[in-house]
Parts: sequence; structure tokens; C-alpha cells
Amino acid sequence: MSSCEKVLSKAKSLNLDECEAFFIEKKVTTIRITDSEIAELKQNQERGIAVRIIHGKKIGSAKTSNFEKSEEIIEKALQSTALVKPKNFWKSLPHSAKFPSVDRTYDKKLAEISGVEASDIAQTMIDSAKHQKVTTISGSLNIVSESIEIANSTGLNCTNKATYIAGNINADSNFGSLPVSGVGAVSSRTTTGFSAETVGIDAIKMCVNSINPESCQSEVYSIIFEPYAIGEMLAFVFSSNFNLKTYSEKRSCFVDKLGKNIATENFNLIDDPHHPEGIGSKPFDDEGVITLPRYLIKSGIFTNTFSDLFYAYKEGKESTGNASRMGMPMGRTAQPIPFPLPHNLRIDGDKITKDEMIKNTKKGLLVGRLWYTYPVNPERGDFSCTARSGIKIIENGIIKNPGKSVRIVHNLPTLLQNISAIGDDTKNVLQWGSLPCITPTVKVEGIKVVPI
Repeated sequence: MSSCEKVLSKAKSLNLDECEAFFIEKKVTTIRITDSEIAELKQNQERGIAVRIIHGKKIGSAKTSNFEKSEEIIEKALQSTALVKPKNFWKSLPHSAKFPSVDRTYDKKLAEISGVEASDIAQTMIDSAKHQKVTTISGSLNIVSESIEIANSTGLNCTNKATYIAGNINADSNFGSLPVSGVGAVSSRTTTGFSAETVGIDAIKMCVNSINPESCQSEVYSIIFEPYAIGEMLAFVFSSNFNLKTYSEKRSCFVDKLGKNIATENFNLIDDPHHPEGIGSKPFDDEGVITLPRYLIKSGIFTNTFSDLFYAYKEGKESTGNASRMGMPMGRTAQPIPFPLPHNLRIDGDKITKDEMIKNTKKGLLVGRLWYTYPVNPERGDFSCTARSGIKIIENGIIKNPGKSVRIVHNLPTLLQNISAIGDDTKNVLQWGSLPCITPTVKVEGIKVVPI
């Protein structure tokens, strides 16, 4: 009998209305890179089980890593309902379903990787980032393998194995007029989808090509955001506005815009849980609801929101399969109460290259990386971010020179209406502790920057 089955058996003996058990077993390998060498290697094994009960429309929860007393968490979950009010809108936990197959989300090599093999990958990242003008190299490599089981009292029982790998390098240089840096990052689900060399090479390019930057004028530019930069905006500015919870509470900047135009006609934003190698790809969500790719914006039209069971029921709707128990640094964790999040926010790529975008830009900036990106006024869609490295000044279709740091304070609805080009260089983007995104380079017109 599995841990989930034991918990459900205990719940049945107490005549509880509904019970859900979420089990996870996880292996995490983390390598920290400091001063151009491997500074630390850690390998942790984690096991946990989380329980959610619904009794008399009251929702209680508990979790534990002590499997000898796993059945006791049912009683703890029941005790936790004493202080909560009934959720009369609640309907039911999900039933069993036929789940789709999602390609390239599990790799036995990653699941069984040794510390020595992981160190070899990290060392390749370091070696590929070495350059005569790179002063120091830092970064990390994270490899995660996990096995989960979700079971509930309505008869659902589903299992999933997953692997993840993400590497990043920060290359710093003290050459030239002031210190500059560059970042390289690659994330995937399999060894075949991961290139350690690319991590270091991308960091070199951004760093070395940023040496001796010139000041950017306080003007309005066409800005070409490379994938790592636009991915930051997707995670920290875009995503929350399509959450049914945020939308129904009228905290989205697109309130009352469902079914209406909010972006340029060629812009498509999809929550794609079936994308091969996508960090958030999975056949079912963390409640056991089937996942499906869904347009949030289709041909410029605000098409869908996303939700889990709780907030969908609260609004009289059905779950879109977006319940998440997001773990660190990747994958899932044994949290008893899930929260609605997108799986992979993906922008549809187009056929134009980044070089063509640059050639068609009279006065602009190429931005490779953003920092400190956050909403300033979420209801209006105002946000702020800082470009500190990987900036290029473009004049008459030519990159003139690297640029110094600038601050961008802009508005999301305005940005979406001024997208002029979408690139063909789609890649996975995973900011630390954030949402996975899949995006190409995106060009936006009419953005004012302020030099720092």
C-alpha cells in the first residue's frame, strides 16, 4: 500500500467527505560556482506527503516528511478546519481521466546522475566562459529529478516522473571604463536539450560586447528585448494579469477586456503545458486535472484566464488545470494547498531574425537582460525594470556601441499594442525562483528610457 493509499484509508475510516494526498520523492543536485571555480556541490534527497481534506465544506490541510506517522496528518488536517468557515461554493476534487503523453520531460540519465558527472557539466560551463577579458565567473547548476503521486477519495490516482536541468553563468569584466557583466542561461528537461557550452559562450558574448559602454540618452526608443529579458517581463509583469483570481478581484490591468483586443494582431501568448523540454510541462496539474495548451492572447485578443479548482469554483467556472505546488529550484514540492500558476508562458515565434530587427531600427536599444522587474501599479499595468548589461545602442540599422544602464518605467497594455516584430529565436527562459517561459526576441516601439 502506497503512502497516499494509507492516508486515504485513514480518511475513509473517519468518514471524511473528501481527501486528497500528494506524495513527492525528489533528488536535487546543486553546484555553486564562485571565483571561476566550483565552490560547492550538494545532493539532497527529499520526501514529503501533503494532505487536503474537505469536510462539511471546510478545507483543512497538513504535511509531513515523517512517513512512520503519515496517517496522523489526517487528524491534523481535520483539526485545522476548526478555525475556518465553510466554502459553500466548493464542488468536488477531480475524478480520474485519460492523461496525454508529454514528450521529453524525463531523462533517466539526469535521474541517475552522479556528483562527478554533474561537476563535469559545471566545469564545462566554466571553461566555455573563460576569456582574456572576463575577470571572474560565477553561477550555478541545478539538476532535479522527482516522482510524484496524487490520489484522492473520488478514485483519482496518477503518477509522474520528471527531470530538470538549469545552468547559468555570470561573467564579469573589469576591463574598460567601468565594470560590466554578461549572463548565459540554459534550461531543459533532458541532457539532449541542454548545452553546457552555450551557457558560457552566451555569457562571454554579453559581457565582452558590453565593455566601454556609452551613455544612453533620455529619449523614446524602439527596444529589442532578447529572450532572457522578455522572459523576465512575462514572469513578473504579464502572468498575474491572466490569473482568474486576480481578474475576478479586479486587480488585473485587463479587467473587462476578456474577448477584446489588448495586443497587436500578430501577438499570441499561450500557456503551454505540453511543450517538449518545457520546464513547466506536465500531463496533469498538481490536483490531478488534465492539462491542455490554452491561448491567453490569440491574434491580439484576450482569450482566457487560468485557474485551479478552488478559484474556479469560487467564480462558478471549471478549472483550467493550473493548480501548482511549485518547488525550488525547479519541479514541485509537498505543499498541501496548491495555487494557480501558468505552466509555460509561451510567445509564438515569427520568421524574422534578430539581425533583421536591428537592420529595420532607426533609433533603438537591444536589451539582453533585465533586473528588478516589478509592477508599480498593477491595476493600471505600470511596471518598472532596469537594464544593466547586454545593452546595445542602435542607429540607422547598425549597432553603434554598447550602452550604459537605463531604467524603464512603462505600461503593459501600451507595450502590447506597440509590438512591431517577433523573432524566430525561441528558447526556454527560467529566472531564479520564477515561472518558466518560452519566448523569442520581441521588438517594441515607443519606450522611453532614463539613464542611471
